[in-house]
Amino acid sequence: MAGIIGKKIGMTNIFQTDEASTKQVACTLLQVGPCVVTQVKTKETDGYNALQIAFGEKKEKNTSKAMLNHFKKANTTPKHRLVEFKSFEVGKYQLGDVINVNDIFNEGDVVNVIGTSKGKGFQGVVKRHGFSGVGGSTHGQHDRQRHPGSVGASSFPSRVFPGLRMAGRTGGKRVKTQNLKVLKVMSEQGLILVSGSVPGANNSYVLIEK
Repeated sequence: MAGIIGKKIGMTNIFQTDEASTKQVACTLLQVGPCVVTQVKTKETDGYNALQIAFGEKKEKNTSKAMLNHFKKANTTPKHRLVEFKSFEVGKYQLGDVINVNDIFNEGDVVNVIGTSKGKGFQGVVKRHGFSGVGGSTHGQHDRQRHPGSVGASSFPSRVFPGLRMAGRTGGKRVKTQNLKVLKVMSEQGLILVSGSVPGANNSYVLIEK
């Protein structure tokens, strides 16, 4: 199984004890599944092998008739997120199967988490790219502490090259955080604890790849 859909609950910390010492570890709580298999694609019918799974309840009035029939084939209620995974064992899952957290994850596994980073709006070069600003406010400088400075020469090339780091919209992009360790699996609650931080705001949807 390549991965599963989940939701970021928030951050917390736990204490880990070994033979030498006890240390505090920052971690993120993720709600993982249960996900429903809504479509099984094969090379014969679709040209490639893939498994489509769905997660998160959605109201029927906010779902199109086409999607209502799609979910009805899998004998499930409308879902909020649908994702395809190509790397999985062909024939292991059937239409309508439910995938739970303990079907995929064990303590000690290393996973990658994909999410949409927090949107921070239009930001300047200091916040967006880590510029230090022009400098002091003496010697004719006025209100230039957080400005970008010069952006190009005048005589040659007489233009600004594309891709120059400037102010602009920050965040709101697809981000993958790799090599997070599964610290704890709570199968009854459908939760896992992973080490470190995960992109996205609380209650946002994420993909957990194994």
